[in-house]
Amino acid sequence: MAVRCSKLLVLFGALVVVQATIGGARLDFWDSTIRLPSEKGKPEDVDKQSGTTWAVLVAGSHGYGNYRHQADVCHAYQILKKGGLKEENIVVFMYDDIAMHEMNPRKGTIINHPQGHDVYAGVPKDYSGEHVTTANLYAVLLGDKKAVKGGSGKVVASKPNDRIFLYYSDHGGPGVLGMPNMPFLYAMDFIEVLKKKHASGSYKEMVIYVEACESGSVFEGIMPSDLNIYVTTASNAEENSFGTYCPGMSPPPPPEYITCLGDLYSVAWMEDSERHNLKKETIKQQYQTVKKRTSNFNNYDIGSHVMEYGSKNLTDEKLYLYQGFDPASVNFPPNNGQLEQYMEVVNQRDAEIFFMWQLYKRSEHGSEKKREILKQIRETMKHRNHIDGSIDFIGKFLYGPGKGSSVLNSVRALGLPLVDDWECLKSMVRVFETHCGSLTQYGMKHMRAFANICNSGVSQAQMDEASWAACDGHDLGQLHPSNKGYSA
Repeated sequence: MAVRCSKLLVLFGALVVVQATIGGARLDFWDSTIRLPSEKGKPEDVDKQSGTTWAVLVAGSHGYGNYRHQADVCHAYQILKKGGLKEENIVVFMYDDIAMHEMNPRKGTIINHPQGHDVYAGVPKDYSGEHVTTANLYAVLLGDKKAVKGGSGKVVASKPNDRIFLYYSDHGGPGVLGMPNMPFLYAMDFIEVLKKKHASGSYKEMVIYVEACESGSVFEGIMPSDLNIYVTTASNAEENSFGTYCPGMSPPPPPEYITCLGDLYSVAWMEDSERHNLKKETIKQQYQTVKKRTSNFNNYDIGSHVMEYGSKNLTDEKLYLYQGFDPASVNFPPNNGQLEQYMEVVNQRDAEIFFMWQLYKRSEHGSEKKREILKQIRETMKHRNHIDGSIDFIGKFLYGPGKGSSVLNSVRALGLPLVDDWECLKSMVRVFETHCGSLTQYGMKHMRAFANICNSGVSQAQMDEASWAACDGHDLGQLHPSNKGYSA
C-alpha cells in the first residue's frame, strides 16, 4: 500500500496538530484512533449526552434481614456519583433503618461486598421511612412535585433531551413489586406511569434495571416497545431471584455479619460497571455479562434467567449515558476483572428464615433472647403455612380437589400478561386479606393464583365466600410476626 505522509501545522494558540494519511484513513495523534473517511466528524467519544442524566434508585424493603436491598441501592448511588451524576439529579428511596440498626456491627456503615468499602456515606435519603411509597415513586417519575407527600420533594424534572436510569431492588411476586409501605407496586399501574411519562415528551430514553423474584412478570406481555424504554430484570416471570454474600457461603461476608450483603443480579451489574470503561461498554455487553453471572453460569437451580423488554434498539448505546463515566476507568482493558467464579446464594423468599436462623445460632444458649428468636421463627413459619394452606383451600373450594392446584399455578404462554383484568387482581387480593390477613412479602408469591382466579371468571362474591371458608375463625393477630428488631 502506498503511504503518503504530510504535515499540517495549525497555529491556534499553542496547538500543533500532526496528521498522517494512510491509504485514505486519517490518524489523529492526540487520540491514537484511526478513522475511516465515513467516520469523519464522528469520533468515538463524541458526547451524545447533550441532555442531563437522571436516576431513581429504589430499595423496596425494610428490616435488618433485608440489609442487601438498601446495600444494593447505596452501592448504585456511589457508582453514579463517581460517574459524574449530580446529587440533584439522583432520587433515592430507602427506608434507612439499616445503617444505625442495633444489629449492624459497623454503625453508620453499609457494605455490599465482603471486602467492600462503606457505600452509605453521602447517600441522600430523599424518601425514607413512611415516605417510601408507590405513590411517591410515581410522582417522582412524572416530575409531579404537587403529588409528592413528605421527603425531600425532589422529582425527575427531566426535559425532552434527558435520559433516565431507574434501578429497583426488593422482593417481588407475579405482577407486583414490594414496598415497605403498602400498597404494592402493581405492574399495569407502573406501565401506565411509564406511558404517561412518554406522552409528556419529557425524556429522550430510559433504562430500567429490576431486582426481584418473578420480576419478568411485571413487564411480560404489557411492556410496549415504542416508549424508548429498555428494561432488564433479574428473573423471568416465574422464578426467584437470589441473595448472595451470605454467612456461611463462599465468598462470605465478614464474620460479624449475620445477613446477606447483596443480591446476585444487582452485584453482577454493579461490579461489572466498576470494572469497565462505560464510554466503551454497551448496554448489550453488560446484559450478556450479567445474564451469564446471574444464571450462576447456567446453573438455574441457584440462578435465574435475566430478561429484557421494551425498546431493545437502545442496547447498542454506551452505558455512560445512563450510569455516568468515571475518568479513572479510561484505561480499563476489555473484560477487565471479569468475574467467572461460582456464587453461593439463597433465594429471596428464604433469606428471611436464613437470617433468623443465623441470629438464633449466634445467641447465647438458654438465653431469653434465643427463646424469643425461636418463637419468632415459629410464628413466621406458622404465618407462611397459614397463607399457603389458605390459598390451597381456596383453590379446592373454587375448582374442586382435583383441579384446584393446577388452575391456581398454571402459567400463561410466553408473551401473554399475567392477568387480563388488573383491577380484578387487586380486588381479589383485598378480599383475601379481609378474611385471611396480610399477604406480606412472602405471600406475594401467590399473586399468580389470584390472577388465575380472575382469568377463570370467578366473581368477587365467589372469592369472598371461598376466603371466608378458608379463614373463618382464624386469629388474625397471629398473622403478623412482630418485628422486635428481627424482621426480614
